[in-house]
Amino acid sequence: MYKNFLFDLDGTLLPMDMKYFIELYVAAFCKCLAPVTKIESKPLMDSIWASVAQMARNDGDCLNETVFWRTMNSRCKRDMRVFSDNFDSFYRGEFSVCRAATKVQPLAKVVVDYIKKRGGRIIVATNPIFPKSSTYTRIEWAGLNVNDFSYITTYDNSSACKPNLNYFEEVCSVCGIHPEESLMIGNDVDEDMISSRLGFDTFLVTDCLINRSDKSLSLFRHGDFEDLFDFIQDSYK
Repeated sequence: MYKNFLFDLDGTLLPMDMKYFIELYVAAFCKCLAPVTKIESKPLMDSIWASVAQMARNDGDCLNETVFWRTMNSRCKRDMRVFSDNFDSFYRGEFSVCRAATKVQPLAKVVVDYIKKRGGRIIVATNPIFPKSSTYTRIEWAGLNVNDFSYITTYDNSSACKPNLNYFEEVCSVCGIHPEESLMIGNDVDEDMISSRLGFDTFLVTDCLINRSDKSLSLFRHGDFEDLFDFIQDSYK
C-alpha cells in the first residue's frame, strides 16, 4: 500500500492538447501583456521561453521564481517584476481561453476522493514553471479543488524542474515523504518516469502520452486513467 501519491497535472489530471494549449496561451498572453509592458509580442514571448529554459536548468541555488524574473529582467533590460500583478491577473482572467485545449477527466476526482478516503497523501507534482495563480487555475479546470492536495509544486516553492532528480528530492524533503512509500503518476516518459531512479514506483498514464524518445512502453507500468484507477484499487487490497 502506498502512503503518498504524486500526480502530474497537465496531461494527467488535466487532459490537454499541448500544441493547441501553447497556441492559445501565446495569443492570449501577448494580447493581454504586450500593451501593458510595452514590449512587442515576439520579444516578449522570446523572453518568456528563455526564462522557462533557465528555470529548467536551475541547480537549486534559488527558487524558480527568482530565476524567471532575473532572466526576464536581463532579456527585457528593465525590472519586469513590477508587472507581476499583471501576470497574476492574466492567469486569473484571460488565461481562461486556454481551457479550450483541455477537458475534464471524470475519473480524476473519483481517484482523488478514493485515495483521500483511505488516508493517502496526494501531491500535485507538476513541473513548477508557472506561478501559483496559473497552477491553481488549471487544477480547477480539472474539476478538482486545491484543498484536495497536501502540497502543490509551483515556481515560487521549488528550486528545480522535472526531469532533474533534485525536483523529486526537494518534494520528498519538504513533504517529509520517502520514495519507496510513494507512487509517481504522470504522462511524460522523460519527466515523470525518471523518478524511479530515486525509488519511486511509477505509473505512466497514456491518455495524453508524451514520449519524446519513443521509448518502449514495456519498460513502464502503464495504461489509461481507468487502468490507473484499477491499479490504485488493487494496491489497497
